[in-house]
Amino acid sequence: MAEWFKKMKEGITPGDKKDIPGGLWTKCTDCGEIMYVKALESNLWVCSKCNFHFRIKGRDYINLLLNQGKLEEYDQNLISADPLKFKDSKRYPDRIKESIKKSEINDAITCGIGQVEEITVSFGVMEFSFIGGSMGSVVGEKVARAVERSLDRKIPLVIVSCSGGARMQEGILSLMQMAKTSALLARLHQQKIPYISILTNPTTAGVMASYASLGDVIMAEPKALLGFAGPRVIQQTIGQELPPGFQSSEFFLEHGFLDMIVDRKDLRKTLSLLLQYFTHSNSRPA
Repeated sequence: MAEWFKKMKEGITPGDKKDIPGGLWTKCTDCGEIMYVKALESNLWVCSKCNFHFRIKGRDYINLLLNQGKLEEYDQNLISADPLKFKDSKRYPDRIKESIKKSEINDAITCGIGQVEEITVSFGVMEFSFIGGSMGSVVGEKVARAVERSLDRKIPLVIVSCSGGARMQEGILSLMQMAKTSALLARLHQQKIPYISILTNPTTAGVMASYASLGDVIMAEPKALLGFAGPRVIQQTIGQELPPGFQSSEFFLEHGFLDMIVDRKDLRKTLSLLLQYFTHSNSRPA
């Protein structure tokens, strides 16, 4: 018996310990549920317990919404300048370079032409990992050009927003993009060309106050953070307690700001139905 224990003890060495690989599990930031990452990924990064929609990359929305995940990209070489010579904890050009390396795109939105079923669309999708999906001159210009492609080709416009708002490093130049994009969207409305705006977590500030809120149909993912100013700023300004769930997509739907809340798994089907409705309606004789 003693010999058997001795053999067991001799067989246990520090080198035999198996490490559990990192990144296999993650925690839902909404309900705290611990989930297997592969299972979460197969569920489109949606918590199976509380339906919280994790933030995903712009590339993921392209794969989710467009046929074969194909986008004919335009204006991908536009890169922000530094007109204000801005510096906070680091120089603005250095921040741009870091963001390009991190996100593998040149600014916070990707725009181009794609297809949803049989319908060709002008498509844009924002990337939060690029300086919080903030809108500077390049984002505004790319959105403007996406609208112009809709106008020129008489095709619907679809934009998936995910943003912390206007980019402070470009000051008033970033705020001017709100007026520029809004004016072009007014032309799109006059031409009766449909624009569908999809809001994801988060969509706030200057982006929310301009093109994100101007869709003919505005839909959002569940439990997305939406709004202009942060809740603390609003509460201090109005001097009142904010209601529960304030600035969630559910609150916005209840108060008439949204047309619908759509689960990620249903986004493509819903988008396709809306585009078919608008396209067929516009093609009917007056």
